[in-house]
Amino acid sequence: MDWSRILVNVAGEIFAPTTAAYALAAIGLNVHFGLTGLLNFGQAGFMLLGAYGFAISTIAGWPLWAAVLVAIACAAVFGLLLGIPTLKLRGDYLAIVTIAAAEIVRLVGRSTALTELTGASSGLRGNSYKDSFQDASPFPDGTFALGPFEYAMNASNSWWVRIVGWAVVALACLLVWLLIRSPWGRVLKGIREDEDAVRSLGKNVYSYKMQALVLGGVIGAVAGIIYVLPRAVQPDSMGRPMTFFIWTILLLGGAATVFGPVLGSIIFWVSLMLIKSVMRAGVPESIMRTEQIEQFGWIIVGVTLMLLVIFRPQGILGDKKELAIDVR
Repeated sequence: MDWSRILVNVAGEIFAPTTAAYALAAIGLNVHFGLTGLLNFGQAGFMLLGAYGFAISTIAGWPLWAAVLVAIACAAVFGLLLGIPTLKLRGDYLAIVTIAAAEIVRLVGRSTALTELTGASSGLRGNSYKDSFQDASPFPDGTFALGPFEYAMNASNSWWVRIVGWAVVALACLLVWLLIRSPWGRVLKGIREDEDAVRSLGKNVYSYKMQALVLGGVIGAVAGIIYVLPRAVQPDSMGRPMTFFIWTILLLGGAATVFGPVLGSIIFWVSLMLIKSVMRAGVPESIMRTEQIEQFGWIIVGVTLMLLVIFRPQGILGDKKELAIDVR
């Protein structure tokens, strides 16, 4: 077993673009659930809309900054349309509606009627929308090695994607840190704990919930952009499992914390890579094939989520007195 190669691959997951994208999506979900108490199970829908908005705008010839604004606008409009009829629902009903809404986005995206726009089930190829992002890079072409980690400078899965992805994650963490300490954030926490008490103080609870839903969705849309920069926009890769991974990451790191989603994403992807790499190298093909090892890794994810909810619902960094998944 080549442990040096395995450890390099596992360590590379710490700052991989996918880890950054999921951390960002979990930060958005943290605004929904951690701060406001909204059980949103449709975060993947916001990510897919952001990815489509960015990719389609870029393919149409729009500049990079405009494509990002389109992605943000798509998520904001979706958040408004989703929130108007649903934010007065009880938590469990809201969860059902949001997961259904995300599925609608995915099914519309893979519809053959929109093949010219979204590529239907085949999606949009990465080479068709990455040029403007790569052209914005200040780095020269070629590869760069930092210790055992060697990646291209500007292509897919490059240092450029990593730098931008984690810079956005840092800005999102700063935003959440500021929000938690602001009067707006304190109202959201009050809604999470007892929205009737907040309503009795004259606050418009519905409006605050809507603002939180849109803000968390916009962060999710930006996460969708980061997620598709190293790959293609494929609607089936951004369905229900993605939302459950984001929830696992948030609960693992700790909801209602600033760095919980980041820590959760790093632990989640490093652990998954370690399990798969060790099993690929150590388990004979006659016992478990490669595709079965992939499925086994996801089974472990599901078991981990169950154990978290049962034994440590506040996560690694969370405070049980402040928030737990079983309070609602």
